[in-house]
Amino acid sequence: MPLGDAQRPLYEIKANLFKGLAHPIRIRILEILSSSPETSVSEMIAETGLEASHLSQHLAVLRRYRLVRSERRASVVYYRIAFPEVAELLHVARRLLLGLLADDQTHGAAAAALPAIAGPGSTERAS
Repeated sequence: MPLGDAQRPLYEIKANLFKGLAHPIRIRILEILSSSPETSVSEMIAETGLEASHLSQHLAVLRRYRLVRSERRASVVYYRIAFPEVAELLHVARRLLLGLLADDQTHGAAAAALPAIAGPGSTERAS
């Protein structure tokens, strides 16, 4: 029988945070969600180009690790970041990545071409 969070060592619970972040598509989904108070599944499909089933699998992982919350209204499901710190973490990670790649000729251009993400608390949409 799996242990509940209260019975598991803290480092295992922390590791789950990074399991939720351990896929580039999930990072992109979180970037999209951090740019708006909420986003519908159909909007995420349009922004990511993913098939609905593929997006649904990634959203399920993000829900399992409590990084996002969802709400159904009629036939539309909306998602939002569960905690503002998730958006802050994305920004810190982006700054770190850009710093690490600053002197890397091969990846520097790719880093510069990363999709924009709005600042924490901003309602500006990502491009």
